[in-house]
Amino acid sequence: MLKKLLFAIFILICIKVQGQITGNVTNAQNEPLPYVNIYLKNATTGTTTNSDGQYSLSFDKAGTHTITFQFLGYTTKDVEVTITDFPFTLNTVLEEETTSLDEVILDSKVNPADRIIQEVLKEKPQTLSKQKAYTADFYSRGLWRVENAPEKFFGQELGDLGGGLDSTRTGIVYLSETISKIAYQEPDDFKEVITASKVSGDSNGFSFNSAQEADFSFYSNTLEIQAQIVSPIADNAFSYYTYKLVGTFKEGDKLINKIQVTPKRKNDRVFDGVIYIVEDDWQLYGADLNTSGAAIQVPFIDSLVFKHSFKYNATQKLWVKISQSIDFSFKLFGFGGNGRFSAVYSNYDFKPQFDRKSFSNEVLSFKPEANKKDSAFWQQIRPIPLTLEERADYTKKDSLQEIRDSKPYKDSVDSARNKFKFTDVLMGYSYQNTYDRWRLSYDAILPSISFNTVQGFNATTGLTYSTWSDNYKSVTNLSVNANYGLDDERLRFTGRFAKRFDPIKKTTVILEGGIKIQQFNAEEPITAIGNTLSTLFWKKNFAKFYELNFARAAFSQELFNGFQLIAQAGYEKRLPLFNTTDQTFFNKKFSYTSNNPLSPQDFNTAAIQTHSLGKVNIQAVINFDQKYMSYPDGKFKTDDSKYPTLLLNAEQTFAASEAGYNFTELKAEIRQEITLGNKGNLGYAFSGGTFLDANDISFVDYQHFNGNQTNINYRNNRLSGFNNLTYYDYSTNKSFFEAHVEHNFKGFILGKIPGIRALNLNLVTGVHSLITQENKPYTEFNIGVDNLGFGKLKFLRVDYVRSINGPNQKGAFVFGLSF
Repeated sequence: MLKKLLFAIFILICIKVQGQITGNVTNAQNEPLPYVNIYLKNATTGTTTNSDGQYSLSFDKAGTHTITFQFLGYTTKDVEVTITDFPFTLNTVLEEETTSLDEVILDSKVNPADRIIQEVLKEKPQTLSKQKAYTADFYSRGLWRVENAPEKFFGQELGDLGGGLDSTRTGIVYLSETISKIAYQEPDDFKEVITASKVSGDSNGFSFNSAQEADFSFYSNTLEIQAQIVSPIADNAFSYYTYKLVGTFKEGDKLINKIQVTPKRKNDRVFDGVIYIVEDDWQLYGADLNTSGAAIQVPFIDSLVFKHSFKYNATQKLWVKISQSIDFSFKLFGFGGNGRFSAVYSNYDFKPQFDRKSFSNEVLSFKPEANKKDSAFWQQIRPIPLTLEERADYTKKDSLQEIRDSKPYKDSVDSARNKFKFTDVLMGYSYQNTYDRWRLSYDAILPSISFNTVQGFNATTGLTYSTWSDNYKSVTNLSVNANYGLDDERLRFTGRFAKRFDPIKKTTVILEGGIKIQQFNAEEPITAIGNTLSTLFWKKNFAKFYELNFARAAFSQELFNGFQLIAQAGYEKRLPLFNTTDQTFFNKKFSYTSNNPLSPQDFNTAAIQTHSLGKVNIQAVINFDQKYMSYPDGKFKTDDSKYPTLLLNAEQTFAASEAGYNFTELKAEIRQEITLGNKGNLGYAFSGGTFLDANDISFVDYQHFNGNQTNINYRNNRLSGFNNLTYYDYSTNKSFFEAHVEHNFKGFILGKIPGIRALNLNLVTGVHSLITQENKPYTEFNIGVDNLGFGKLKFLRVDYVRSINGPNQKGAFVFGLSF
């Protein structure tokens, strides 16, 4: 007991010795001012008030100092204080800024705001060159609130979302903080080391707040916020904005111009609001800009508000960003919420001594014990004090965590969740033991019911047993499934064992086997629901099947960064299948085609003969220059690689029951998606391959291509298939080449057309081509629009497709989804 008391006294002494300046910032009406920048004049130490107007500035040097209070829309205030003891309290009142145009020489022929923006654009290369390399300290805090949350969402119980919701289903559902060291070197070298991380209600958690993902610079031509939003000081900004000089004010001896920024067109990918420009320096002093969910094409987002503040660095002659806040609100299906991500930058060093080892592909990492810092540490180091609401959330959830991690609590939650209802027979059921980390799930029959001409109506049910280690570092799944067809009266079983051993290299082993029906194209371009609808309603039984008896083992691992190896070996026995039903809802006089894709009108000859073989497949997935974030419980790739992904594949069969069925296939594919600023996204995928000793192989082993013969494209990925290609006419056992290119203009074109731009649609164009030795080249062109829908639900797409194959041409409208 005495040791604990002495330790507590020691902590309190340490906190006092380190020192803090604390206080409140209000306006003339005694209202708290949130996110005011406070810093020591001519120093790199700074902080920001919280949403209650409170601040805490870490500082431990007694004497006379000048404290600067800076807030957009208010007059910057310098307060000289003499400090003899810590903690030191300093409250202050800020006056609203008064702007005038007295110092502006007006010319009726020239918009003064345009002149200022032109000067900023002229000076921008020099401004960026002054910050081409630096290190800094970074602090971030993220908070999400939910209001009026439903009890269930899409049939799933939401609970109290980790203890965040009160009796009105309102409260904080995410609160997290990070402290890190960041380093940057142009053009794109970046490194962040998180030294402290805190997640409310999870003492073992690691925050997903990061400096790189919060790096929004208005000096960039576009800011990536789901879509590419054009900056008000982009090189082409005059094509998107109009500017008005609202007034000017003085910051010391600097004249600050306050400029209203207004979009030229509604629904463009743009901001509106106010920017502040320093006269003669022609740099940003501050920004208060907002955009909408319509602009970024996320309809349930109501608003996004960006606030940036800058401080003058005399050595660099540069106004550097010292704080950033992003406020957001959203609404969907009757409930909504809001939140804020705040960031503070300090201790810049613009002359870092970088060497060849300073940067690597690891852009984020954690210091050991980063998530184990105690409350005394955070109280001393966090630059933005907690609000009463945030403090209450930490206190509540930290106290709840011990209870919620206990066996009695987890058992009580499981008991409520595991209650069996009659509807579970139809929709599925899971029994879970959270404390011992295992789950047994039943896959219901009803959601799986489908129809095909080989089985008639059929359904699948199964059981899955899952278990996992602490923090899901390893996961094991064991499942067994049974499928039954009413017309072929066959019951088929499959089983699968899968274990992921670690979350870093993602080492995974899979063992599976059984009997199932399989489409000849194993990628299954015809979905079960798509085939059911086209068969029963239009008597178009496009899907063709064979029976597969198999046993297979697979292994995958990222051997080193950017290189993943996937190896698979197995035994297969393939048997032919025939139609067993002619049932349909309509077109009863119209006949189905046979189950033979080589001869659709031949109902007596099978596409394949019964045979068996062994098969080995090795695939390498190579992501060049792969950037990644290292968390203690996982490795996560970033999406900012400048290079494409390369896939190499080799397949070898052996011990076939017929000697002619042994073959070798070699394939390669290169794919990439490129962001072209506000001009949209371009994606491409080129693949090709060849067969060796494959003249007599089974049709199962041909290279098949993902076609589409319906007016609905069920595949969201348009870089792996065609819109208008027949399913099996181009299948080959010889050399082949496949190309897909598609560009989504993201409003760049349609957003400029009066009338149409109000619909907020995206123009999409593409070309898809296939070359095989046996056929004339096939090419199709598509043009369409996406972001179609109603209200906040806009995920539909429609294309007109024109296909060309020698003298044969065909046009069709194709409907699909776009996410």
